[in-house]
Amino acid sequence: MQLLREDVRMNHKKILRIMRKYRLVTRIRRRNPYKALMKKSKEHWTCENKLNRAFRQRLPFTAFCTDITYLPFNRRFAYLSVIKDIASGEIVSWNLAQHLEMDLVTDALKKLKDNEQIPALNSALIHSDQGFHYTNPSYVQAVDALNMVRSMSRKGNCIDNAPIESFFGHLKDEVDYKGCKTIEELQALIDAYIRHYNTERPQWERKKMTPVNYRNHLLACA
Repeated sequence: MQLLREDVRMNHKKILRIMRKYRLVTRIRRRNPYKALMKKSKEHWTCENKLNRAFRQRLPFTAFCTDITYLPFNRRFAYLSVIKDIASGEIVSWNLAQHLEMDLVTDALKKLKDNEQIPALNSALIHSDQGFHYTNPSYVQAVDALNMVRSMSRKGNCIDNAPIESFFGHLKDEVDYKGCKTIEELQALIDAYIRHYNTERPQWERKKMTPVNYRNHLLACA
């Protein structure tokens, strides 16, 4: 290109022959193999938004959403991983911890599997954001082991996971978690609230039924 700018016409093959003859070597900025690997891996771990805001599901136990929220208490933090059935609004699994290690979410998946109310998880959709935990290979493998289908929100778009964000909003409005002194006290409080949310708290958009009652209503109509 520089030769052309100087009005010198020369075939690129001739240039290569001259370079080889005089052992001229140009410095080339090579690709960083680590960055290339990370990019390829991230593309493998993420997936498309299969849920696509289809929040009006009619059959329980076929589409779930999941996320993590933090709960400050007694000058510390706890982290709550929740899995919610999109059709009924029922919280079907949750796990509380004082750390953000991978078992925070993988243990929630194990509890989902152990939920006796759920007949099967094969081909069920589980939707999350693109956070660290949900793009991690151990989470991907755990979902695959359950034969579930992953779905992910678009990057930076929390509305794509609105059902779980709605639950976190209610929890933080209605629970005095900041007054807890110990993690055990917080665990008991969260467990009690989720039981209340599932079985005692009616919701207008679910025909004024509780999530569990609405789940049974949907199953009876199926």
